[in-house]
Amino acid sequence: MITNQILQGAVDGLKQITRKDITVTDREGKVAASTEINMHQGLAPLVDSFINSPAENQLIQSNQYFKVIDNGITEYVVLIHGEDEDTYRMGKVAAFHIQSLMLAYKERFDRDNFIKNLLLDNLLLVDIYSRAKKLRLENTVRRVVYLIHTAIDTDMGAVEIVRGIFPDKHKDFVTAVDENSIILVKELSERDSTAEIERIAKNVVDTLTTENMTKVFVSIGAVVTDLKNVSSSFKEARLAQEVGKIFEADKQIVNYEHLGIGRLIYQLPLPLCRIFINEMLQGFSIDDIDEEMFTTVTKFFENDLNVSETARELYIHRNTLVYRLDKLQKLTRLDLRKFSDAITFKITLMVNKYMQYREGQQF
Repeated sequence: MITNQILQGAVDGLKQITRKDITVTDREGKVAASTEINMHQGLAPLVDSFINSPAENQLIQSNQYFKVIDNGITEYVVLIHGEDEDTYRMGKVAAFHIQSLMLAYKERFDRDNFIKNLLLDNLLLVDIYSRAKKLRLENTVRRVVYLIHTAIDTDMGAVEIVRGIFPDKHKDFVTAVDENSIILVKELSERDSTAEIERIAKNVVDTLTTENMTKVFVSIGAVVTDLKNVSSSFKEARLAQEVGKIFEADKQIVNYEHLGIGRLIYQLPLPLCRIFINEMLQGFSIDDIDEEMFTTVTKFFENDLNVSETARELYIHRNTLVYRLDKLQKLTRLDLRKFSDAITFKITLMVNKYMQYREGQQF
């Protein structure tokens, strides 16, 4: 239900307004929150007697007692010291405020529970629409799922930080998946483009990095326009996270819609990958390529096979770059200055990286 920290904040605020000390106990008479320096002792018998009485409020030993009821069950008891009419009214206000808080958190729990089951495909189609209507969730609006991975435990406040970025609980949903992952289901406007969707992800990365001084990785699913398809966006964000670990390890934001050929390679079975590598390299191993050659090839691909621009960025003579490309051609029989050979070698590198990742998972 409501945490004691939330209850304490509520009674502290009420005291500032009413100038009266207020105490809230649970059903067993244990103090959940209080503005009094000396907490009440021996409340359990008095609270138990009050709860078992039919009255909604009572005056006991100069304290006004008020019940906070949910579905016919007393969940909390509010105590306020004083016997006059003003104290009674203040106690009624305090009890009403606590009850409103309880109902709000109950609705939030119901909403959270619904979204979690929606993400996990645990709901029938008819249940999705009927429960969404009860929870006042719009069905046909644009939504996207962000999967946020942090290097710290989510219990350290990362979830609350993300909730602080997206405070509109009626439109956006934030929850922890495990100790290091957070899900954000974000409602979008019709005007929000891919650039805006990625800007939101960058905002999350920058905020969490600044607040917690930790590395953050965000993967983004595809945009959906029906509530029932939110689970698909979540699965795509999870796939983007896995593919990003392999092929985009240097990036902090990976969008499912921009995975490209990496998404296809990720679907390949390992035996087929091994056959492809053997056919392409014919006994030569990628591991035989030194770091200098890898740096050269990577920069060459980044510059769209432009020899002059690559040589300039590597601070080497053009002939030195040509020599390195000729050396690689002798090893692999692929001339990277030709587009067809370059794309073949690029795919070979990606398949090899994928194989190493999958084989590493098996140990």
